[in-house]
Amino acid sequence: MAQLFHPSSNTIAKMVIAGGALGIPGLIGAGYAINMTYGYQVYKPIEQPVQFSHKHHTMDDGIDCRYCHVAVEKSTVAGIPDTHTCMSCHSQIWSDSPELAPVRASYTSGQPINWNRVHDLPDFVYFNHSLHINNGVGCESCHGRIDQAPLAQKVHTFSMQWCLDCHRHPENFLRPKEAVWTMGWKAADAGINPDTKKPYTQEELGSKLAKQYKIGHERQLTDCYTCHH
Repeated sequence: MAQLFHPSSNTIAKMVIAGGALGIPGLIGAGYAINMTYGYQVYKPIEQPVQFSHKHHTMDDGIDCRYCHVAVEKSTVAGIPDTHTCMSCHSQIWSDSPELAPVRASYTSGQPINWNRVHDLPDFVYFNHSLHINNGVGCESCHGRIDQAPLAQKVHTFSMQWCLDCHRHPENFLRPKEAVWTMGWKAADAGINPDTKKPYTQEELGSKLAKQYKIGHERQLTDCYTCHH
């Protein structure tokens, strides 16, 4: 009987099967990566009416976060500074800069600048800035090294899974309240753990702070009502 397939067909068939087995997970991984970046607009600077640089204002000029985000410790929202706050400096500094023309126009007309939101949670999600700040969650935990950002951008997805990762293991993110505003802070900066005689690890310090702050157990933190009430 004549042979229907060339002997090399077996090798080709095996290569096709292996390629499919390896290629499908690769495609899934690539799709996930694209969704995490483009879908959630991660690492994508948002165009603004004025190209505000956190890096210039915080690192170069040493302005504290709370000077502009005045409500962050006592309100559900951090707040965006009004034009009067901007002009408290820029009436003296860069007062004629073309880049700041929208700021001057807003100050004169009384019409607020229409900033484009960088972090925009869905309306069905409840988030309280002050609650997180006052329980030892640093700005850096959610916004990354915003102090080094020439233009504001998301560095985390702010997806439900991302939030749950923190709510399930808050000890991995908590820090002393006085260190909430400190960028680049590490648990070892808190000193020596008297139990181990070594610098604190994040888990050691975070577990201690979770008890100190009376943060609820995992079931309470991951209850649907916590974020969707």
